[in-house]
Amino acid sequence: MYWLQAVTGRRAANAVQVLSSFYWSWLTGKARMRGLPVALTVEPTTACNLRCPQCPSGLRSFSRPVGRLQPDLFRSVIDQIERHTIYLTLYFQGEPLLHPLFVELVRYADKKGIFTATSTNGHFIDFATAEALVAARLGRLIVSVDGTTQEVYEKYRVGGTLEQVLKGISHLVRAKKQAKSLRPEVVIQFLVGKHNVHQMQDMKKVAAILGADRTMFKTMQVYDQQGAMEFLPEEIQYRRYQADPNGLKVNNLIKNRCWRMWHSCVVTWDGKVVPCCFDKDARYVMGDLNRNSLQQIWFGERYQQFRQKILNSRSAIDICSNCSEGARVWIRA
Repeated sequence: MYWLQAVTGRRAANAVQVLSSFYWSWLTGKARMRGLPVALTVEPTTACNLRCPQCPSGLRSFSRPVGRLQPDLFRSVIDQIERHTIYLTLYFQGEPLLHPLFVELVRYADKKGIFTATSTNGHFIDFATAEALVAARLGRLIVSVDGTTQEVYEKYRVGGTLEQVLKGISHLVRAKKQAKSLRPEVVIQFLVGKHNVHQMQDMKKVAAILGADRTMFKTMQVYDQQGAMEFLPEEIQYRRYQADPNGLKVNNLIKNRCWRMWHSCVVTWDGKVVPCCFDKDARYVMGDLNRNSLQQIWFGERYQQFRQKILNSRSAIDICSNCSEGARVWIRA
């Protein structure tokens, strides 16, 4: 709960406005927006070193170009939201630590008092990088580790080296101890699949030996029947999809509301604003930060119309069909 340190009176008041807008819209069926994003996701890059078979970055399946965030654009965004936003995620698609100025991005957001988090495949954390991340006061660092042996790990993290990832985690833990810092919270994330479900308990032991702060087990997202057959575990408690002869079906009810549309949004590396992290290919662009301010986009007609579509018939929006909202995502193990 380190992010609570980022809560100020102004930010709390903004969060109340956003929350009240969401409930008012839900109860009346009419989209209304007050307050700026409580949380924001900014994409450092779409480039990635791995070839994970159920990831758009790994598959190289984007229709949008590969690129990286320009620092001037990032600073502009942070300056616009610094008085309102509490939580910043520096990750969308791609491997964020491939951005050569990633540490500087973290440092700038932290100077504005915003809590920062990221998710990485862990291949670029030498000790110097670990020290820099600690010094920049990164709040949370999630490292994807989907196996305790190389053979199992590389079935999904294609092109990855488990030993290198585990060394990176060790560097982070050591750097934190040397700096006597609680930040970043080091979280090991394990995507549970057919190939690695038998290593869940082993992963907890490995995490304890490494000194990670938490281990989180997550159900896997897939995009087609082939992916489901190859990767989804047989155990229903470890999957977010239910059996359906017509195709994949998330094990939830798609209700005509979505908290994400009111409290957060995503900024792609080239400045496009999209409504949520399930719009991986940026098909629903709400605006361009190279032309308009975030406030203009957030309160703009296009965004309001999209929120209204959510309230009218969320199931008609294709990116919502594979959304985890209301589904079983996290697993107790």
